[in-house]
Amino acid sequence: MADTYDLIVLGSGPGGYVAAIRAAQLGLKTAIVERENLGGICLNWGCIPTKALLRSAEIFHYMQHAKDYGLVAEKISADIEAVVKRSRGVAKQLNQGVTHLMKKNKITVHMGDGKLTGKGKLTVTKDGKSEELTAKHIIVATGARARDLPQLKADGKRVWTYRHAMTPPEMPTKLLVIGSGAIGIEFASFYNDMGADVTVVEMMDRIVPVEDADVSAFLEKAVKKQGMTILTGAKIEKIAATDKAVTATIKDKAGKDITAEYSHVIVAIGIVPNVENIGLEEVGVEPDQRFHIKTDPYGRTNVDGIWAIGDVTAPPWLAHKASHEAVTTVEAIAQALGNKDVHPHAMDVRNIPGCTYCHPQIASVGLTEAKAKEAGYDVKVGMFPFIGNGKAIALGEAEGFTKTVFDAKTGELLGAHMIGAEVTEMIQGYTIGKTLETTEAELMQTVFPHPTISESMHESVLAAYGRALHI
Repeated sequence: MADTYDLIVLGSGPGGYVAAIRAAQLGLKTAIVERENLGGICLNWGCIPTKALLRSAEIFHYMQHAKDYGLVAEKISADIEAVVKRSRGVAKQLNQGVTHLMKKNKITVHMGDGKLTGKGKLTVTKDGKSEELTAKHIIVATGARARDLPQLKADGKRVWTYRHAMTPPEMPTKLLVIGSGAIGIEFASFYNDMGADVTVVEMMDRIVPVEDADVSAFLEKAVKKQGMTILTGAKIEKIAATDKAVTATIKDKAGKDITAEYSHVIVAIGIVPNVENIGLEEVGVEPDQRFHIKTDPYGRTNVDGIWAIGDVTAPPWLAHKASHEAVTTVEAIAQALGNKDVHPHAMDVRNIPGCTYCHPQIASVGLTEAKAKEAGYDVKVGMFPFIGNGKAIALGEAEGFTKTVFDAKTGELLGAHMIGAEVTEMIQGYTIGKTLETTEAELMQTVFPHPTISESMHESVLAAYGRALHI
């Protein structure tokens, strides 16, 4: 006889496990199905362990520049095995934390491959054995995986995806990173700081192309200064791997072919949704043109009782977007089941911040200056450099800036873009402001603590209206 639930969540990443917890809080009998590790890619192979790697690289960088701070550090070296071991320990700790949260919230965990088999039906298979589950509602939160190069599949030896790059068999000497989005540039930054000779190839005309153009230009200048080679407007013409190296021919923006040999390659050219073999076709769930699952703003698919959240759906493909969607979708489900005390609100994607943890860090929310103008806004733009900020100078982190974009007619904050030390921690100030539909007047009247790098946020707002005080 099948186990019966109010809700089954397929996938336990930051969308799936948050959905299960919120459902349990609302009194729904809830189960979660996971084929590999509780916490999904984010906790085990993505967001968190990569930050542990980057933290090690950051400390190594500071140790190598101890003299800049009046300190002496001699015979500095890095142990890549120990760095990876620490990262895996962080991932294990968080995986155990999610396991505890499932028990605490009395959520039933079914380990195995889940597949939709009909309305409200799901089969879980593990080690050749299957069990049938039924539920009034099912949330698909199966996430996504790295996209391979069409001409060369990742093998974990010489050609890596992000997952291989987190547990390298050896330290790269000469590394080629294909793609300069968040994943590509973060690993480029990590391995560059750890001592590899890094080349980044980006087919668009600038690195981190989704960011504001001023941020892209600043980052390219900064990483070149750190020793990286950056090739924009370039594409891979040929690439082949042997047991000892990878040979790549790259056509640069001038149309010239550059052939070079690399010890390793990291492929970071996007993601593919995990929609195969989970029964979507059998139950009639419709994909969009990119084969992600199509939903309404509350996570409903075209099939009654089946919902979807996270990277398996529309962009942006970010963990915090998945977690927020999870709460919204579960509250919509609870409402459909008769709970009159929940009032789900659809998420405004313009208020989702993005963070990239390279060196220097990048953080942004809302429209870039170019996108705001394309949308027809008459804009006011303010920029404030970190060189004018006392705390940044004291920290030895004077490289960076904060940029704000306002609607000139209404004063609405349209976007904010930052590059420099700790901006991933500061962007939430602007995110709250956008969520509250703030204008320049409220931001100008906000008191920022001194001395902090966050003062650059205030100065940037003032600069948009010709009132900056420290430049």
